[in-house]
Amino acid sequence: MPLFAEQFFTGHLALPYPEAAVVGDTYYARPVSDLPLRLRVSFADTSYHKRYDALRVEVVHPEQARIDAQLLYFAEHGAFAARDKRLDWRPGDGLHGTFTDWHPRGAPPWEGINVTPLRAAIDRYVQLWFPGAPSVHTGPKAPAAVPTRPAARAARSR
Repeated sequence: MPLFAEQFFTGHLALPYPEAAVVGDTYYARPVSDLPLRLRVSFADTSYHKRYDALRVEVVHPEQARIDAQLLYFAEHGAFAARDKRLDWRPGDGLHGTFTDWHPRGAPPWEGINVTPLRAAIDRYVQLWFPGAPSVHTGPKAPAAVPTRPAARAARSR
């Protein structure tokens, strides 16, 4: 069963960087075109074969290799909280906050993941290392302001 990495990174995680590509199971991007630094995001393995519990987010320099790396654990970011609660998987159970790339139904193994907190963490990381990079949209758009009529405002202020 494939990991569906390209579908995850480009469709589901949907980071906003125009200069980006998925190669194998890894997402590469150039968040700011005038910096030599690159962003690399991949799935972090557990000690079990083809089981993943985090995203590894790295800053890479083309000539100097990796500069920094962080692990964004799915459990710490609530990525699978709804699934784990439904299946009564608790911390220490082994499957809590993880997924495997062998999935019995043929669906993406990370199906049902909540990427919003992961995207927010990636955004904070990118803003630190790549000043001027586009921000990641992590939630619903703010509602448009409802204009109030001057008479209504005056009546409320009395």
